[in-house]
Amino acid sequence: MKTILTFLLCILTASCSGKQTSGEQPESSGKDTLPPVETQKPNTNYQPAFEGQTRIAGSKTTTPYEAEVIARGLSRPWGIALLPDGRLLITEKTGTLRIASATGTLSPQITGLPATEVNQQGGLLGLTVAPDFETSRMVYVVFTEKQPNGNLTAVAKGRLSDDEKRLEKVQVIYRAQPAFESELHYGGRIVFDKGGNLFVTTGERSDLQTRPKAQSLENALGKVIHITIEGRPVADNPFVNEKEALPEIFTYGHRNPQGLAIHPATGDVWISEMGPRGGDELNLIKAGRNYGWPTITYGIEYSGATIGEGITQKEGLEQPVYYWDPVLSPSGMTFYASDAIPEWKNNLFICGLSSKHIARIVIEDNKVVGEERLLADEGQRFRDITEGNDGALYAVTDEGNLYRIRKK
Repeated sequence: MKTILTFLLCILTASCSGKQTSGEQPESSGKDTLPPVETQKPNTNYQPAFEGQTRIAGSKTTTPYEAEVIARGLSRPWGIALLPDGRLLITEKTGTLRIASATGTLSPQITGLPATEVNQQGGLLGLTVAPDFETSRMVYVVFTEKQPNGNLTAVAKGRLSDDEKRLEKVQVIYRAQPAFESELHYGGRIVFDKGGNLFVTTGERSDLQTRPKAQSLENALGKVIHITIEGRPVADNPFVNEKEALPEIFTYGHRNPQGLAIHPATGDVWISEMGPRGGDELNLIKAGRNYGWPTITYGIEYSGATIGEGITQKEGLEQPVYYWDPVLSPSGMTFYASDAIPEWKNNLFICGLSSKHIARIVIEDNKVVGEERLLADEGQRFRDITEGNDGALYAVTDEGNLYRIRKK
């Protein structure tokens, strides 16, 4: 009997093969019937602004899939991007790049990156590759740059050399001023829009002194920035004609947005941002809108004190599409565009740090209708995720692992 029980446990956990599997027992996706995945007591007694804004019904993937570590030993990976040939380009926070094959073979470290200040949350952060990478070989990275009066979030571009050993002709194209002496809240994600311009997220640097700057249009802290590949403001940005505003600002009122993705069907821009104690948010980004931080929030100080007036709504300030309390600690995210797992089509996958799972978010008509936790048994701080050419998802963790999640 003991042998039979052990065998059954091995099947359920997939520990015998070193893989995590799911979906063997078909059941309804159940967005209307399954209980919410969050069962812990919230940090606050704040009430959502509308039904479904938090603790939505759970969802369950019915397609059998598997997840396995295909590479280990990355040095604090932070960003992952797909190359046209199906390989993956990965930033290491300490200031280097690596290339991984779809089967997990890692290249030597790629050097030539701009001088990066590596600190608590800073270092070499997010990245993206040019839409014309096959001919231009251009790579765009976000990093922490040292300044005489502190440090800041910066964007650089460079050409990946033909031998793939270094970046060439590296140029800093944008700096999120002002610099500040802090090791927190850099934002750090970057994506291309369909017009060939760049969206970049910046944090408000966490300090009580800098928090209010997220509400000001005269600085680049706590913003979503919209720039050209030369680092100039995009011509139709919402504040280009306002005298006291930085023309590169697209939206403002953000805390620490570490997730940024564009919906493959609608072209809408979405971000995830870390709240304080509670109040992590998923936001649909619309030009010129104010997303409220720190005036409104569904979170509280780590001490338990309220933030500001302790309010969650105010006229003229955007509500999050969804929020978490307790926190997800959301970092990188991606929409799933493949047909390999049809029920995942256009779902959003968000990496959770302190929560140690990947959140699958089902969105319909710009509303969250289901949530599922993937890889929650792995005990990893998931940092970034992208979709491969093969219909698999690839995710990196703070612990230095590269995961592949694919249909069985």
